Amino acid sequence: MSLREREEATVRAVLDAAPPPTVPTELCAEAMRRGGRALRRRRIARRAAWLVLCAAVVAFVVWATMARPWVEPPAKTTPPLTGW
Repeated sequence: MSLREREEATVRAVLDAAPPPTVPTELCAEAMRRGGRALRRRRIARRAAWLVLCAAVVAFVVWATMARPWVEPPAKTTPPLTGW
């Protein structure tokens, strides 16, 4: 008998010896209520994250169209005139 078979036999003996635990009748309803609340919170958090992401994208697009960071800024001084 291998170690795995002995462990499995021990676990089976423990499970067969103990009576099955009693489960309260209201446990399912409580689990459903808590699970529903967790799902609602997760959904609200996900929507808030998408809203923040969309607001950031819109703010970036507005800033980029106003500031035009890809355009070279105008020179502060004029180049010297030569050849007059």
